[in-house]
Amino acid sequence: MDDFKERFIHLLHYPNITWQTVYRILKKDPNLYSIYHLQPHDLDQKSFPPLNSFNQSAFRLQSETIHEQIRQYYPNEISVISFFDKEYPSLLKSIYQPPWALFAKGDLSLLQKNPKLAVVGSRQATPYGKNSLKLLMPRLIEKDMVIVSGLAKGIDAVAHECAINCGGKTIAVIAGGLYHIYPKENMNLALQMMKTQLIVSEYPPDTKPVKWQFPIRNRIISGLSVGTFIIEAKQKSGSLITANYAVTEGREVFSLPGSIFNPFSNGTNELIQQGAKLVTRAEDIFDEIRL
Repeated sequence: MDDFKERFIHLLHYPNITWQTVYRILKKDPNLYSIYHLQPHDLDQKSFPPLNSFNQSAFRLQSETIHEQIRQYYPNEISVISFFDKEYPSLLKSIYQPPWALFAKGDLSLLQKNPKLAVVGSRQATPYGKNSLKLLMPRLIEKDMVIVSGLAKGIDAVAHECAINCGGKTIAVIAGGLYHIYPKENMNLALQMMKTQLIVSEYPPDTKPVKWQFPIRNRIISGLSVGTFIIEAKQKSGSLITANYAVTEGREVFSLPGSIFNPFSNGTNELIQQGAKLVTRAEDIFDEIRL
């Protein structure tokens, strides 16, 4: 890790630091020479005590703690791909507020492998949604598609599992850090993926997941991918947030139609009404991506 990258990764470890704050600091000091001399007012005020009660020695101690966290990444086989690295995925770099870094564990070559297809859906997956994935996935994998999802309960987990069972490749984008896999019921799947697939997060590994991180990480799921396929979704669901990110970035949106009696198809049917490509076979996806 070169000196600039080390300083940059250090900056990303300050608690609750925002994308905008990192941008502002980079504009002011592009080489980050002042990173180890930052004061609380240089960072987000909400993350630190007020200046009149600030303890400078505590700030230095926090900085040393960050150094120790970073030193532990190599023995734990965690890689950090920064926005400035050549390994950073070009598709992801083009989105609005791309993550400043990806903390990753597993097969890093998957970041450069294309095409990638985001597959997301309801946490309360129905047999219809699961069976549809099992029907479509073999053809997607035959075309060497890398399946990107969020390691959530339900459709996300099924998408990862189907891709692996079909001999394919898959990437999980998680909220929180690599040391705090959520939900716990997907821990075994996560451990398997860390060995043979790939898990990434925009947050340092020791970051505990909080509610607001889940919708915002969806921009990375869609941002890595040429298209997003929604399997099942209620209206106003997190999956529709992913679809909206895809639309905003000019990516393809695909949707599995469903019964009007199934609330988990309300969102997918609505997407089709709004112009998403209706998918009943894998070729419907291939036609748009032009494989």
